[in-house]
Amino acid sequence: MLDSRVLVLNRSYMPIHVTSARRAFALIYQNVARALNSDYQTFDFDQWSELPAGDTPAVVRTVSGRIRVPRVIVLISFDRIPKRHVRYSRVNVFTRDKYTCQYCGVRPPRSELNLDHVVPRSLGGRTTWENVVCSCVDCNRRKGGRTPQQARFRLRRKPARPRWTPLMNLAISNTRYEEWRPFLGIVDGSLRPTGTAD
Repeated sequence: MLDSRVLVLNRSYMPIHVTSARRAFALIYQNVARALNSDYQTFDFDQWSELPAGDTPAVVRTVSGRIRVPRVIVLISFDRIPKRHVRYSRVNVFTRDKYTCQYCGVRPPRSELNLDHVVPRSLGGRTTWENVVCSCVDCNRRKGGRTPQQARFRLRRKPARPRWTPLMNLAISNTRYEEWRPFLGIVDGSLRPTGTAD
């Protein structure tokens, strides 16, 4: 439960990040953030820990009882608007490619996904947005250290730097909760929360 996802808002209630429940509890305890409930009320750590856990399955058991896992926290003094630059990372490449192999079009479990250099590093290929794609383990193994042409593979889409913002990454991430909906609606009005856990 401590690894479940929590939406982080800046003090103007704009979504800026997704963190773990473990980190969210630390931020609340350190008085850097407040837990936010569905009525937009904020709570410090003591107030939040005194709320009844009820029937919610999202709780952490402590020596003194059960504490609800917050789904949204708001930072007390952080006012930054996220930059529009999307950082190159494994997760962001997967997100850009919709967790789909760019060679065979299969969408396997995340544990069976790899990053593939279109032009292999052994042939001078670089680790950039324009040369790395999401691939399944099988295609990655079959392609080996060859270019797609040499391996007789066809790319489904030419890799490019994403045009979406980091906030869009929140909107299209696989994990969303009903409590996130009012805030992610700013990013994507057509967002449909799943309400499912990690």
